[in-house]
Amino acid sequence: EVQPVESGGGLVEAGGTLRLSCVASGFASRGYSLGWFRQTPGKEREGVSCIAKSDGSTYYADSVKGRFTMSRDNAKDAVYLQMSRLKPEDTAVYYCAAGYCDRNGMRAYEYDYWGQGTQVTVPS
Repeated sequence: EVQPVESGGGLVEAGGTLRLSCVASGFASRGYSLGWFRQTPGKEREGVSCIAKSDGSTYYADSVKGRFTMSRDNAKDAVYLQMSRLKPEDTAVYYCAAGYCDRNGMRAYEYDYWGQGTQVTVPS
């Protein structure tokens, strides 16, 4: 079983930066890609970014393009989400998940394993 564990959330001023980390032992050897979703109360979980296991290509939601960067460290079974120029609308619980990633988008049903989530708050 792959169990993602997130860290790095917190409170940050608008315009600031934050880096989320996710460690998921064995995800690559089991054929999974890792991705980040976020969710706010009353809304569906939104795919933010993922990085494909096959070739390292990345997907970004339009709402974060140019501000967020996802990277991976295969040796540490880890991925990171560097978030810059944060906006109040980025406030959400961010989840790391193991599943399928391609350039066309992220679908929550294609992710089998989920972390507990980490809160990111950007006050208005």
